[in-house]
Parts: sequence; structure tokens; C-alpha cells
Amino acid sequence: MRKIVEEVSGEGLEKLLGETVTLFCCRYIYSGKLVGVDDKNVLLEDAGIVYETGELTTPDWLDRQALPGSWYVAIQSIESFGVLK
Repeated sequence: MRKIVEEVSGEGLEKLLGETVTLFCCRYIYSGKLVGVDDKNVLLEDAGIVYETGELTTPDWLDRQALPGSWYVAIQSIESFGVLK
């Protein structure tokens, strides 16, 4: 049996605080500046929903619609995340 014996804080979403992130969720793709993380939600500033990504290697989204102000996303809906655009 293998066991994890070391816990590292500041990894995952916490490591990306202050960065502009992309959240691939079960229904939508969200992007925005990650300004808050707790055990159930993340908080994005300048948030938007990405309806068309275009080439992932280009600097801009093909169709990103801004959301009104800051936006909360449930962690349970996030499938993957990172700094993309």
C-alpha cells in the first residue's frame, strides 16, 4: 500500500491566486482573475464566459462574453483549470 505522507499547501487553485485563469467546467468555460478560493467556490474578477475558444495558442478568445462584475464558480463543477489566455 502506498500512502501520501506529505501535505503541501499553496498548490492547485491557491497557487493561481491573482492570475487570470481559465476554468473548464461541466457546461461552460469561464475566464477571469482568480481573487478568492474556499472549499466550495472560487471568485473571479473581470469574469466572462467563453463561447468560442478559437486556437488555444492565440492570445485572445474568439467569443468571450463579460459577466456583470465578480462571479462565483462552484469548485464541484470545475473539470480542469490553468493559466491559458
